[in-house]
Amino acid sequence: MSDIIVPEVGESITEGILAEWKIESGAVVDVDDPLFVLETDKITLDVPSEQAGRVAIKIEAGETVKIGQVVGSIDTSVAPPPSDEGEADEGPPKEIPAGLPQAAAKIEAASGLAPSVRRLVVEHGLDARKIAGTGKGGRITKADVLGHLAERPKDGAEKPLPATAPPEKDTQDDGRQTRVPMSMIRQRIAERMVIAQQSAAILTTFNELDMSRVIELRRRHQESFVAKQGIKLGFMSFFVKAVVEALKAVPEVNAQIDGTEIVYNNFYDIGVAVSTEKGLVVPVVRGADKLSFAGIEQAIADLAQKARDRKLSLDDISGGTFTISNGGIYGNMMSTPILNPPQSGVLGMHAIKKRPVVVDDAIEIRPMMFVALSYDHRLIDGKEAVTFLKKVIECIEDPERTLMEF
Repeated sequence: MSDIIVPEVGESITEGILAEWKIESGAVVDVDDPLFVLETDKITLDVPSEQAGRVAIKIEAGETVKIGQVVGSIDTSVAPPPSDEGEADEGPPKEIPAGLPQAAAKIEAASGLAPSVRRLVVEHGLDARKIAGTGKGGRITKADVLGHLAERPKDGAEKPLPATAPPEKDTQDDGRQTRVPMSMIRQRIAERMVIAQQSAAILTTFNELDMSRVIELRRRHQESFVAKQGIKLGFMSFFVKAVVEALKAVPEVNAQIDGTEIVYNNFYDIGVAVSTEKGLVVPVVRGADKLSFAGIEQAIADLAQKARDRKLSLDDISGGTFTISNGGIYGNMMSTPILNPPQSGVLGMHAIKKRPVVVDDAIEIRPMMFVALSYDHRLIDGKEAVTFLKKVIECIEDPERTLMEF
């Protein structure tokens, strides 16, 4: 028997919420199968199983748990299902354990059901009771699940069966209003936003830039870039490169206040804000000044995928020196981004819109973007802020001369 404990996720994190169990009590798991979702004040992550065997849940979803607390156990004497559904042991299905819901019981009874098949059932929110098993002893195979998906009406999606009932004790609904507790991440975001506003003299400077040459550059080089690098060339890598050049030109924006001292950072770890279903997180692209365009694009893609999969570590979101926030992906035209303490600056990108502009005394239609720099006025004056933005604009509007390396 092996205990399931809440893992350490960072020195400053002492507790969290066991937000969701990914499996039923009584289910048989393999090593690295996801067990539960841990939500802390900084990150949300799936906690995988370190052992194979039958799970017994001791702490229900929705409860606050301490780091190191035992939340369940695994009976390691019970073998997990075979990894290949085609190599299932012969014999009748297992006896259905008492107390399990019928759907989970059927999965449990289908001893030949592989982890890959279980994932298909869970990912598509299928009711296992409706899937006819054609394997030995009525076991459900991958082909059975795919066949069931193919026959299912497009508008008849089945709702997933929750591993455990969601906690309802803290939800209040009188018909006119519904009250639900804030997630720890949402609480932390709220706390940090208030701290940022109260602890810094935040000012925002705006400007606009012409995206014509970057757009044309991407159009001309995209195919060869993808063929060579295996990843698309996006706008964000241009802005990361431009920000690094601007930080080198105006080091105060890459600095921070520590008591009565100014700490100048001689490295460039750039945070890129990513929106998730749980709230905003800012994973950090380390050593951005040393990365190629492809390296930046790959780093951002990897971090964004980790954020979506709830696999970001504390190290992934700590220690950035400057942040870029792209509200343009939601169609936002202009905003005042807020600082991510203890950083002294954040750049807000916005939607690209065609607008009439004067070019060499003639009116032309150009793809324009508003950009905003919010900064700590205790450290950065208007001159430095404007100089920083002008350097970013110079790099974006003339990328071949200032940025390109391919």
